[in-house]
Amino acid sequence: MNYRIEVVAIDCLMLRLFDAIAESHMPWLLAASERLRGRFGPALVDLVPSYTTLMLQFDLEVLSPAEARQLIAASLDNLQPAPQGSGRLQPIAVWYDASVGPELPLLAAKAGISEGEVIRRHCARDYQVFALGFAPGFAFMGLVEEALAAPRLPTPRKRVAAGSVGIAERQTAVYPAASPGGWNLLGRSAVALFDPDTGRSLLQPGDRVRFVAVSHDEFIQQGGDDTPLAAL
Repeated sequence: MNYRIEVVAIDCLMLRLFDAIAESHMPWLLAASERLRGRFGPALVDLVPSYTTLMLQFDLEVLSPAEARQLIAASLDNLQPAPQGSGRLQPIAVWYDASVGPELPLLAAKAGISEGEVIRRHCARDYQVFALGFAPGFAFMGLVEEALAAPRLPTPRKRVAAGSVGIAERQTAVYPAASPGGWNLLGRSAVALFDPDTGRSLLQPGDRVRFVAVSHDEFIQQGGDDTPLAAL
């Protein structure tokens, strides 16, 4: 396959496999990741997939940059995509409400549909996990249908509650912890996305997420915090 190698650091290379974001690219990125992990073995320090790239850090005491490039070429030779749907399907329960998702009515008005229809559409498809970043456990997912897409807020909020579910452009995500943020918020989930004891994220690139609307009572039973965003 065609790809470009960009130098990030003396021990770190960026493999650019594609130039545009598309769900159809994820099987290729997953297959490339598996090949690279196998070829590099213990010489691999880190491998970070994203929408169109793989960032690869290697051990300079084991491999020279030239040897790393040779392993990359061998890994990507005759590459075949991973089977579609090979990632896990993870349902995430969400309480959609304007008190915790203030952009819910705004997105409805923008699209010319009801709030209930925004919720139905947001729950109507599986979202591919493209990458992890911004904060531990924060999974960038897509693609949201164009009618629901919205740019980030002009001024980010100083505090967004853990579990907040939002949209930015055609991406959607769940905030794993309280933090600043500028995404359009629709609701809140009680799901634990990151375990600080193990360093493990619930979601991984290649997984798929299906949002499931639940009532306020169900949200509370699951351990959710219904403190209105304005009171945080």
